[in-house]
Amino acid sequence: MTRQRALIVDDEPDIRELLEITLGRMKLDTRSARNVKEAREWLAKEPFDLCLTDMRLPDGTGLELVQHILQRHPQVPVAMITAYGSLDTAINALKAGAFDFLTKPVDLGRLRELVAAALRLRGADGKELPVDSRLLGDSPPMQTLRKQILKLARSQAPVYISGESGSGKELVARLIHEQGSRSEHPFVPVNCGAIPTELMESEFFGHKKGSFTGAIEDKQGLFQAANSGTLFLDEVADLPLPMQVKLLRAIQEKAVRAVGGQQELVVDVRILCATHKDLAGEVAAERFRQDLYYRLNVIELRVPALRERREDIALLADSMLKRLAEGTGISAAKLDEDALEKLKSYRFPGNVRELENMLERAYTLCEDDRITSSDLRLADCSPNSENGESNLAQIDNLEDHLEIIERKLIMQALEETRWNRTAAAQRLGLSFRSMRYRLKKLGID
Repeated sequence: MTRQRALIVDDEPDIRELLEITLGRMKLDTRSARNVKEAREWLAKEPFDLCLTDMRLPDGTGLELVQHILQRHPQVPVAMITAYGSLDTAINALKAGAFDFLTKPVDLGRLRELVAAALRLRGADGKELPVDSRLLGDSPPMQTLRKQILKLARSQAPVYISGESGSGKELVARLIHEQGSRSEHPFVPVNCGAIPTELMESEFFGHKKGSFTGAIEDKQGLFQAANSGTLFLDEVADLPLPMQVKLLRAIQEKAVRAVGGQQELVVDVRILCATHKDLAGEVAAERFRQDLYYRLNVIELRVPALRERREDIALLADSMLKRLAEGTGISAAKLDEDALEKLKSYRFPGNVRELENMLERAYTLCEDDRITSSDLRLADCSPNSENGESNLAQIDNLEDHLEIIERKLIMQALEETRWNRTAAAQRLGLSFRSMRYRLKKLGID
């Protein structure tokens, strides 16, 4: 078999030699470069499976090299080597697209773990794995979401998944985990709002026997359970402030101490989190720590609401009805045309979860495997009432319709100006401040 190959970029000979020896013992071939220019030359000549680069180089920065590799060699994961304590630099590297980072002096155990994880990103045939059929929908927002999931799966960066209740945030987190280098290790989801405050520290970090009343044996915490894998913190905004402090320290130090324990245990966990609340608003209201917000929100991924992708409703409904029929020996029910139009006109405040519950109820009520609008038990969503005026449901949908138009016009302006936000704002007759607000409101990166 052809040995895998790594590119090492550092202007310090001792560091290059240390990395070459360590990777050589891992059965990797290595090539070394002293600066950005030499690195680019190597990348143009040979294929690589991994790149390790220092942040500060004589003729540029590691960030410039990350951007170059993302543009020219997107299949190559890049890890950044930064000075000890340069957390902002490391976070900037992750935002730029780096797979992960190391700090100097380089911990060889951590280096070997990082290299092994990076090399696991590619399947046996060297191709990326597709996002599976659980994430249904052919609408533009869903196509964008799939691409973002595949991109984020190639990183170790913390991801904040935003979106309304029932939109599928946990599924998105699972797909990021399953498509990434940690897929063979645990995915541990936890609903932060469901844990009693007095038990939170024990649940997250574990406890020792006898550490408090009722602690009759040692217990492993969620961080230990997710070691080498992914910890998904759902409804993270519900964490009380004292627990936020302890969570921040665990993330920063990559170590936890069990309640009643004397020693810290090193853990290697990727953090994904989600909430239906406006986390930035929670920070502004001083209900969520700003420092923790910046550690969790290295990259934000927005899951679209169902009303933003109404063209997917027919596909989702068909899949859900087939799943309901599985194992019953009965053919799957079908929506008649009027019922489907009613669903497409409905606002769906509960999103995909509400659609699923609605169809399950209709499935049990329908006759002759045919679901009618009356089986759905929806309020009248017709465009006009008897006197020719729109009803309340239609007014809600007008807001959605205007938001869709606004999104379409802004995306068109951004594409026409090659994503120059200032130029796009001018084209739309908006101030830059107004443009920035609208981009944030619509979840456009």
